[in-house]
Amino acid sequence: MSLIVIGSVAFDALETPFGKTDKIVGGAASYISLSSSYFVKPVNLVAVVGGDFLKSDIELFQEHGVDTAGLQIKENEKSFFWSGRYFNDMNSRETLVTELNVLGDFDPIIPEAYQNCEYLMLGNLAPQVQRTVIERLQNRPKLIVMDTMNFWMDIAYDELVKTIALVDVLSINDEEARQLSGEYSLVKAARKIMAMGPKYLIIKKGEHGALLFGQNEIFYAPALPLEDVFDPTGAGDTFAGGFIGYLAKAGDVSFNNMKSAVIHGSAMASFCVEKFGTERLVNLSQEEIDARVQMFADLVRF
Repeated sequence: MSLIVIGSVAFDALETPFGKTDKIVGGAASYISLSSSYFVKPVNLVAVVGGDFLKSDIELFQEHGVDTAGLQIKENEKSFFWSGRYFNDMNSRETLVTELNVLGDFDPIIPEAYQNCEYLMLGNLAPQVQRTVIERLQNRPKLIVMDTMNFWMDIAYDELVKTIALVDVLSINDEEARQLSGEYSLVKAARKIMAMGPKYLIIKKGEHGALLFGQNEIFYAPALPLEDVFDPTGAGDTFAGGFIGYLAKAGDVSFNNMKSAVIHGSAMASFCVEKFGTERLVNLSQEEIDARVQMFADLVRF
């Protein structure tokens, strides 16, 4: 059941039509770790922060069953920082500030205790860093899931393609799927991307749900119609955490079980957008998660 999560642990400053925040905890690995911790423990975190990252924030991870032995702390440097502003439709955003800081030369160190992990979640990072993690594991995990974004398609396409060839599941959004494949039809795009190596592909469509592609199978999961989307930051990472956390708990990586994992990931993402940052992912109850999954089941039953 053991799971490694690699990605950024960072500070975000956010502005949406509902308000704005000062620096709060963000980063792909933060959302993935907290989300997956509701399904599997411990979640083994591999990331880097600066000396400005609060001890209380690290303790919050630990209280959620996240093992931070793989979290490097560079005392004399600053943590990765991103600031962004969302517009009224919440689908478009403007990046105001990106400061790589410690992430600029991140060298992922895998603690010995993490070596025999069965599940690996590669959160959005430079593709060569993601590949380094795969190469540093003595045994190939049972399942490797990778998330990436259009930024790497623009500046590191060849590295990205090399890394994609090594993973089992790739998770990207519809715009990224079209860019990576050069195809507008998502069915054609999926076929092209899976020919690069992954056995499965998840295409996230934001408020329009998600598509899961297998060899000759497609599954569609709707998004939950929510009254208020407060802050969409981290929703895709929260989805990924719920997806791989559910699979790790079940120990079953069949397409059929991945359908359930997509629904559980979608349920976790629906919590994430209800408040700023990771706030809604802290101290959820099992009853809340079960009720939310049931809402998804009710949506698609006819």
